[in-house]
Amino acid sequence: MSANEQGEQRNNDRRVALVTGAGTGIGAALAQRLAAQGMDLVVVGRNAARLEDVAQRLHAEHEVDVLPVPLDLSEQDAPTCLAKQLAEAGIEIDILVNNAGAAKVGAVADTDPRTIRALVDLNAGAVAETTALFLPAMVARGRGAIVNIASTAAYTPGPYNATYAASKAFVVSFTRSLWHEVRGTGVRVVAVSPGSTATPMNLRRVPGTRQPEQVADTVMAALRSRAPVVVDGWVNALLAFMFGRVLPPKAAARITGAFFRKAAREGD
Repeated sequence: MSANEQGEQRNNDRRVALVTGAGTGIGAALAQRLAAQGMDLVVVGRNAARLEDVAQRLHAEHEVDVLPVPLDLSEQDAPTCLAKQLAEAGIEIDILVNNAGAAKVGAVADTDPRTIRALVDLNAGAVAETTALFLPAMVARGRGAIVNIASTAAYTPGPYNATYAASKAFVVSFTRSLWHEVRGTGVRVVAVSPGSTATPMNLRRVPGTRQPEQVADTVMAALRSRAPVVVDGWVNALLAFMFGRVLPPKAAARITGAFFRKAAREGD
């Protein structure tokens, strides 16, 4: 179904959620939760086949309209192209979930600079740009919600995972600031920070690893709360507090650095 057909067939009383990185993992689980609530969906990701599978399954299970949009949000102007496509189709976004993200463990000196730039563009740049594109209409309507998926890595230095940790720290800081800007507008803004989660991006499992469905449950609960930042799972919340506020930065860096350096070696 084309974007124009989606816009024409959509019931005006039905809300629409846009979920990035929706082909697998947390994004797919969130799309499932939102569809179960009767929301139409726009699902975005790089793998067209996976998105089409998600769209067909959710439409069959929940009788909602699902528009798959294959797109690499790390590419220049990709968020703008997405917003233009939806605007031309007459599709208004009520809930935006900025979930798309990527990581590359290893020393910065050993990583292709283009890879580092692409990770920053996806994890931080695309989140900020996509938010800025869809937020004004939400504020004008006096309703809407934006969920930015961050990470517990945002709360501590991350040697050998520096780009990911820094880009997710941006997401947390950006969301905290935005939360204050939109107070009283009717728009809900929240960052949700998962820890180790069983997704294709995170192949290394540690004790306490969470499932995407558990993170999705946390996100849905976060939408009903008022906090600007929520950490998924009490173990992760405790670790984020310990590494972010209790341990000296040097000690936290030594611990996380040892973990990610080992992960980088195992990935060679």
